[in-house]
Amino acid sequence: MKIAPACLLALALVCQPGPTRAADTPGAPAPVTPFADQAQPPAPDYGRPESWAARPGAPGASTAVPPGASPEAASAAAGVDVFYVHPTTYRSRDHWNQDIADATVNAWTDASVIARQASVFNGCCRIFAPRYRQGSSLAFSTMAGDGAKAFDLAYSDVERAFDHYMAHDNGGRPFILAGHSQGAVHLTRLLERRIDGTPLARQLVAAYTIGTNLSEGDFPLTYKTLALCDTPAQTHCVIGWNSVLPEADIALFAKAGEARYVQRHGDNPGKTLVCVNPLTFDRARPAAGVERSLGAVPGDPGEGPLQPLRPHAVSARCDRGYLVVEPAADLGLKPLPGGLMHYHDYGLFYADIRANIAQRIQAFQAGN
Repeated sequence: MKIAPACLLALALVCQPGPTRAADTPGAPAPVTPFADQAQPPAPDYGRPESWAARPGAPGASTAVPPGASPEAASAAAGVDVFYVHPTTYRSRDHWNQDIADATVNAWTDASVIARQASVFNGCCRIFAPRYRQGSSLAFSTMAGDGAKAFDLAYSDVERAFDHYMAHDNGGRPFILAGHSQGAVHLTRLLERRIDGTPLARQLVAAYTIGTNLSEGDFPLTYKTLALCDTPAQTHCVIGWNSVLPEADIALFAKAGEARYVQRHGDNPGKTLVCVNPLTFDRARPAAGVERSLGAVPGDPGEGPLQPLRPHAVSARCDRGYLVVEPAADLGLKPLPGGLMHYHDYGLFYADIRANIAQRIQAFQAGN
């Protein structure tokens, strides 16, 4: 039986596996309190250190460096910053948004994605990663209704965190935006509201909006001045991909993935999702074999130190807007239903992203 496209879209954005609570266990669903009737968690104060999962002086799990990664972590005086927004790690099905004081969720966020994704950038940059009232698993189940309101609340935190970073920490430095899944969704909105067509676009080295549904036609229909990153050293541009296995039904995935663009801009050829192959970072070279792979992180997201990087362990090719990957079996990576490799969008290409960041920064500094 095929999974409905709407369910596939939710799967492509749903949370990292994590701690399960009594309220999250299967069984007869409890009545859900409407968003408007549910007391929302307190808004984070981004002047307080506990409102950040990572920042200079308190980098936390973002300091992780898997054996085999190069270069080693950058100093606090690094000349470029990264503003990273994490994916969904809050599994609640009775609350719309996370309270950032929830220590259990924060610990899982740090272990599963701050260590595995944000750390990609610690070889080049200072990392700023806000905690925010992320939309929950419940929010994903009703994105046409109250779920959208939960996402609006989550985005409001991301925007305030970015504004605080710009006002108090940036000091005119070049910066990278990076995120995954829900985090990347919020960054695409931030790009539209705060970066595109503003002086900040000249400070933007690149935006790594991974695991979300950006379409080729969004450039320039949504983003008037920002471009897709066509080449490995291009700057002031946006990068994206969504990983699937060869057996995935791409036509079915595309129906869900392209829906946002079609609703906003119409059913036209621009609806094809953005796919920049991270083994080449060159849109003119959409396919690459395992010989191009610099290093993948083995194992599923979880507790404990990162395992040593495995070079030459994955091939990748863009196909109708999706990144079709063939990872080595001994990487031990589990797909989501339908062949989605969403949880591994970063880990499969850990060393490749790390090397590309350095390349773009070098090009940015040479041109500014």
